Amino acid sequence: MTDPAMTDVTPLDAAHAAMEAAPDDDALRLSFYARLTEGELYLLLDAEAEGETLSPRLFDLEEGRVVVAFDREDRLADFAEGPAPYAALPGRVLAGLLAREGLGLGLNLGVAPSSMLLPAPAMAWLAETLEPTPEEVAERVTEVFAPKGVPDAVLKALDAALARAAGLAGAAWLALARYGDGREGMLLAFTEATPGAETALARAAGEALTFSGAEAARIDVGFFAGNDPMVQRLARVALRFDLTLPEEKAPEPAAPGSNPARPPILR
Repeated sequence: MTDPAMTDVTPLDAAHAAMEAAPDDDALRLSFYARLTEGELYLLLDAEAEGETLSPRLFDLEEGRVVVAFDREDRLADFAEGPAPYAALPGRVLAGLLAREGLGLGLNLGVAPSSMLLPAPAMAWLAETLEPTPEEVAERVTEVFAPKGVPDAVLKALDAALARAAGLAGAAWLALARYGDGREGMLLAFTEATPGAETALARAAGEALTFSGAEAARIDVGFFAGNDPMVQRLARVALRFDLTLPEEKAPEPAAPGSNPARPPILR
């Protein structure tokens, strides 16, 4: 009988296969790391999490000490040969934790086409890539125009990043902007952003650029109220991304790693 965990292709499997088929293609390599960081990974634990403290199962390999994580729960169960404690963490959160502890990552080991080992230096690079914090500046937008010359890779990366930001804003608009000092640049304008979500939205846009592979690309991020006159001007010329609000659900207990301001602790 064929193991479904090895045959059902996930987005991470597809990105890994594309990277492996063209090892010299930096864009495909970056696309794989984008899938790794944006998705949820299931980290195998030695014991159930205690609040924000996690005790991952550690493996000593020739390449160094690693933890193992999987992009599906059933793949973790296959590896562990049965039910096992785990923590579901965003890939970007796990990358930061492992980098701080000097640990590597065994990804989908032995149970998926994307089975691979990412040693500690690879996790340190990934965490460093994700580390930059958006710089806040105050500039007045005087004119907006239709975007032009935006690489397809950037548009695809933004589309994917903004789809994951559903509920954090009403919409996003991509335009060419002219500022009060005469400078021109690409502007990603968010309308009706959820209070407190500005940094997360700006970071998502920055990571989309980083993993798109576009060189020297820059996009300014702005936030506008829905009744701001600038929104009407954007609607006439800008490329719109809808950030559909999810249906309201009853609140669930916060899982370790779900709050980026309070990353879990590895023990």
